[in-house]
Amino acid sequence: MWFNTLLLALRSIRRNLLRSFLTILGIVIGVSAVITMVTMGNGATLAVQNQISGLGTNLLQVRPGQRLGPGSGSASAPAFKEVDAEAIATQIGGIAAVAPEARTNTTVVGNGRNWASGIVGSTNEWLITGNWKLAGGRNFSDDELRAGAAVCLIGETVRRELFGARPVLGEKLRVKQMSCEVVGVLASKGQGAYGNDQDDVVMMPIKTLQRRVTGNTRVNTLLVSMADGSDAARVKASLAQLLRERRKLASGDEDNFNVLDTKQLAETLSGTTKVMTTLLGGVAAVSLLVGGIGIMNIMLVSVTERTREIGLRLAIGALEREVLLQFLIEAVVLASLGGLIGIVLATGASLVLTRVMEIPYLFNPGVNILSFLFSAAIGVLFGYFPARRAARMDPIDALRHE
Repeated sequence: MWFNTLLLALRSIRRNLLRSFLTILGIVIGVSAVITMVTMGNGATLAVQNQISGLGTNLLQVRPGQRLGPGSGSASAPAFKEVDAEAIATQIGGIAAVAPEARTNTTVVGNGRNWASGIVGSTNEWLITGNWKLAGGRNFSDDELRAGAAVCLIGETVRRELFGARPVLGEKLRVKQMSCEVVGVLASKGQGAYGNDQDDVVMMPIKTLQRRVTGNTRVNTLLVSMADGSDAARVKASLAQLLRERRKLASGDEDNFNVLDTKQLAETLSGTTKVMTTLLGGVAAVSLLVGGIGIMNIMLVSVTERTREIGLRLAIGALEREVLLQFLIEAVVLASLGGLIGIVLATGASLVLTRVMEIPYLFNPGVNILSFLFSAAIGVLFGYFPARRAARMDPIDALRHE
């Protein structure tokens, strides 16, 4: 019985292909919209996590000022010094690496070309805290760090803009009035969490930057990388206590520095993108209900058109449940077909959009299966009323219908 009923339902759908396609269009749009939105949201979440993890592993960024952002008071707060980083590394447990970081922006010249770039002064620990790898060359020697030697590492963007495809190790790079030797090239990291180009950087020993470029001993940021498995809350508490002591703050004074935990930042931003994904998916799911209403309308029209056929089937002995099942299967097949087409369209759209937006494509089988099952459930829900109306027809009245 089930097989014959399915054949009758498919035959009825095939007789009106255009109308059947228009009927399921709402389901197609709804399913494809939901899957595409969720896929894009998951890809954006992963992209945010990757960008923030690119800042460093278990990284704490300590900056002068009471808080981040405009009005933080960082200009009036005393800057850090290189010895602050040394104190953190020696006096606090659970620390993998600490790097003092001084920054400035200026034009660098090399190979007869110039390029505006960010200049970073730090130690070799800066490579550890920021998860930097070397694509070529070496890092700084202890003698170069102590003496403030004229050596530097350059990012991929600086290498490309100044030197093109030619070898750069041993080349000279002029920063303001100083000429430094390129001893290494940093591996590319791409866009950062704040939309900046992380590869547009020239890194040199912090003493070199302070003596020959900025002319002061200011340290803009302390980068503290916590060891795996360390208690982040304890490390941050110890860090705050140590800095308060070194900056001679009384017990009633507010901190004149702020600590940014990149892991917490990643969790916050990821949570935000997940909420937005859920909201967008919910909005897109509304079109599934609209598609279900369309199926119910067309099925009611189909019941009216086939009244004599229904009456004939009932007159020759067909049971009410068989007629009910036939029309219910038609509705479910239409909705399921719409769900399958929507999944195919959503997969294609997601592949294209993720490539355009340069975010990872994450195939989520759970969302695809759930969307398909939901579309089938829409067919049952909105197909039941027309099917029950067909099954409860009086055979005599149905046969008299014109």
